[in-house]
Amino acid sequence: MTSTEQSGGMRPTKQRRAVVEAMESFADFRSAQEIHELLGERGEPVGLATVYRTLQRLADAGEVDQLRTEDGEAIYRRCSETHHHHLVCRECGATVEVEGPAVERWTRSIAAEHGYGEVSHTLEIFGTCARCG
Repeated sequence: MTSTEQSGGMRPTKQRRAVVEAMESFADFRSAQEIHELLGERGEPVGLATVYRTLQRLADAGEVDQLRTEDGEAIYRRCSETHHHHLVCRECGATVEVEGPAVERWTRSIAAEHGYGEVSHTLEIFGTCARCG
């Protein structure tokens, strides 16, 4: 994802480019509010509503990963290149990408059992990391 491409099918305004560039500056998950604060620290005048809309469009386009925390807040980060799942710490938000061949088999099996095709899924496992535990 580059700052000059039409990310998420959106017209590349200065504010949207600023959000994309901010996303490229970190690897962990961040909330829209945290990204908005980062933009403010950089002197980028981007409204919080614009940050939310841009992140949602990028998530819809598959250009950023989006998770929902246990309390329902959406958090975002640049997309990984491969399909994966997440193990998320309830306390500090640390996130580890995990692969789950058994999950993939189970997903296909349960979909086929109920006559579903073209299935996609997400999986987030919440717990407490060793540092917080």
